[in-house]
Amino acid sequence: MKLRLFAACTGLLFVLGLSTSCEKKTDCKLNIVTVDSKGMPLSNVKVKVYANVKTASGSTVEADLKAEGVSDGSGTSTYTFKLPAILDIRAAGTGSLVGTGIIKLEEGKTVEKTITVK
Repeated sequence: MKLRLFAACTGLLFVLGLSTSCEKKTDCKLNIVTVDSKGMPLSNVKVKVYANVKTASGSTVEADLKAEGVSDGSGTSTYTFKLPAILDIRAAGTGSLVGTGIIKLEEGKTVEKTITVK
């Protein structure tokens, strides 16, 4: 009787341990802040986040991993990706104003990058 109770409790603890360990938060969040040359936030800036990949021939192509958005009143645009990655950023303001950068997404973390549009 004691052996059955022990086996049942051990099995229950094993199942509970597996179910909680699978709930790891792996989303990678990214906040991009667009500013002008004086450091003031810029709203309505078109922001593109994308991955460049080298092909076997040595040329570079844009991968399917990409997102686009527009900065809000505080100059911020927010994105969420499922997996870590190294991404390029292109922010296009009014006229010919452009800013670029690179960011590394980290599993389960929120990273922030400030892009100066000039």
